[in-house]
Amino acid sequence: MIGKWQAGNLPAELTSLIGRRGELDQIRQSCGRSRLVTLTGVGGVGKSRLALRAAADLRPDFGGGAWLVELSPLVDGSLLPHAIAEALRLTDQSTRPMVEVLAEHLFGREVLLVLDTCEHLVGSCAGTVSTLLEAVPGLRVLATSRRPLEAPGELVFVVDPLPVPRAGVASGDAVALLAERAAETMPGYDLAAQDQDAVVRLCRRLEGIPLAIELAAARLRDLPVGQLADRLDDRFGELEHDPAGPRDADPPWHQALRTAIGWSHELCEPAERLLWARLSVFAGDFDTEAVREVCTDEQLPEAEIAQLLDALADESILTWLPTGAGERYRMLDTLREYGAGWLRDLGEQERFKQRHREHYLALATRGAYGWLGPGQVSWYDRLVGEHDNLRTALEVALAAKDGLPALELAGTLAYFWYGCGYAKEGRHYLRQALDLDTRPSSALVQAQWADGLLAATQGDAESVEIRAAQCEVAARAGDAYAASCARALRASVGVIHGDVMRAMAESEIAYRARWDDEPLTIANLLSLICRAHAYTVGGQFDEAIEVLEDLRTLCDRRGELHMRSHADLLRGQVEMAAQRIGTTITYGQAALKTKRRLHDSFGIGLTVDLLAVAAGAAGRAQRAATLLGLAQRIWSTHGRAQVDVPAWVAARQACEERARDLLGDNAYEVAYRTGFDSDIDAGIAYALEPEGEGLPNGFG
Repeated sequence: MIGKWQAGNLPAELTSLIGRRGELDQIRQSCGRSRLVTLTGVGGVGKSRLALRAAADLRPDFGGGAWLVELSPLVDGSLLPHAIAEALRLTDQSTRPMVEVLAEHLFGREVLLVLDTCEHLVGSCAGTVSTLLEAVPGLRVLATSRRPLEAPGELVFVVDPLPVPRAGVASGDAVALLAERAAETMPGYDLAAQDQDAVVRLCRRLEGIPLAIELAAARLRDLPVGQLADRLDDRFGELEHDPAGPRDADPPWHQALRTAIGWSHELCEPAERLLWARLSVFAGDFDTEAVREVCTDEQLPEAEIAQLLDALADESILTWLPTGAGERYRMLDTLREYGAGWLRDLGEQERFKQRHREHYLALATRGAYGWLGPGQVSWYDRLVGEHDNLRTALEVALAAKDGLPALELAGTLAYFWYGCGYAKEGRHYLRQALDLDTRPSSALVQAQWADGLLAATQGDAESVEIRAAQCEVAARAGDAYAASCARALRASVGVIHGDVMRAMAESEIAYRARWDDEPLTIANLLSLICRAHAYTVGGQFDEAIEVLEDLRTLCDRRGELHMRSHADLLRGQVEMAAQRIGTTITYGQAALKTKRRLHDSFGIGLTVDLLAVAAGAAGRAQRAATLLGLAQRIWSTHGRAQVDVPAWVAARQACEERARDLLGDNAYEVAYRTGFDSDIDAGIAYALEPEGEGLPNGFG
């Protein structure tokens, strides 16, 4: 039995939610009255936490799941549909607008989207949400923002601070939150045993703002509650008599939160304050290595970084995130904004933004050298984990007057865009970079090749031809790498157009040079894939197998997996065309194992389709129907089944007809739904079950 599919990506709650029962009931009622509900309120009031709990409570009402889209790291509003698709685990390599892909994917589903932290992208959020709500009747959106989206039909719900205790009465939600967070910081700490008048005074001064209370709780390790309340009183007094008031660049925070953050900032050691400011250039989360590379100098020695990060985590300025790849840290948006203000006042913001960009260019460059090797899976995991910071670095590069930094970073990331499933986003950045700088350079060639490669995965033959011609300009000047890129792109055009002779001709040089003692490149491997495809389409199966075996050997020598899995899939298709079912399954399952590890939904869909066809040809109709259902579930996350390639669509339809004939409509539908409703990982495990033995005679 395959495990049932569970839709959604809401994170588990790491701490308890204090109070808010009334608000949760009202939010649920609001979501019943309006398809767009926006939680507004000051920074730190708990909008995100409340939205997540409300979404978790509402999740059973949505068959398509509840999905969180974190928008705080996103700078470019035009990438909002991409961020939503990424959260939905939806990949689409076509040239269609992503909002159109989203609407098609969501249509017919009951889905709740939680758009968290919209205030810096209000216009983009309003436009995208309006488009999706109009196109998808079953969609509802729960947003958080410091200000309304002002979209049609929006219901605005204002989130107020927690109730504060009355004078002399140390009880209520604000006190309960302070007590619980203090006990988490110091196990065994009993707030009830402390000065209760001071507890009341502290909570009232902080006006029930949850983030301010949590920052105060972290300080109870160092100061008794009475002294903490006294210092906070002093801080408020200073602000009330400050003729300058808040700086114009400050966000419009509630005074209590601004005071609590400033006061917490003052209690930090000077080195902690400096690191807090410099960490504001990161987006999303980050690791210790990145902090050492970006933030250190004579004022912040590298040897002190680990200790400073621990201190900021203890003080609740940072959140510590242990992962399988090591320790990472994250800073809340409100605290990041405060740090960014200090960095700006120090006159160092641009300097550290550039250091951030340089670090991620260096990381991307190391990844480019390591991608076609045994560390490919590790590089996949690492670069996907750094996606937010890569986007931020690209935005900084694109803002530079000199277009070269943008070309360098966007082009160097060719393997990331191509191998990790971000073709649309890659082209978004590459086209901007290519518009900025057309001066001849190796960076220009790499960016032209990268855009052409991604256009080929989208079937955009016209753009591929343009980029091939541009690479050819550098090739005529003696650039051998540009020449190999141009040939690979033209071979791809041959495949897209079904022009076997062109694919063969353009891949000839790469084929003849395949054993030369030269570095392995994606361009040369792609040429070999195109050649094998041309042989297969032409019915020259033995020749196709010979090319694919050579390709597998080249990949195996380097420990490369991504292109090797393409070769295994194509080999499986060749074996299926020759009606060798056993070897079809062997190669199909080999490809599937790698494609699952690299989260290649396009390749997974094709491979499960291939295994379904093989099962059907072997007379295993129930297995074929189950795998067809599983494949359709996978294709539903990709955007367009079989990307409308006629041969692939026809093979699937023929398999379905055969399975229906053998099972009957009712039994077929039961098996199909079993696959479609399955958990994808469990379904892939089913597809990988050994089935080579016992195939009918004649299927060897």
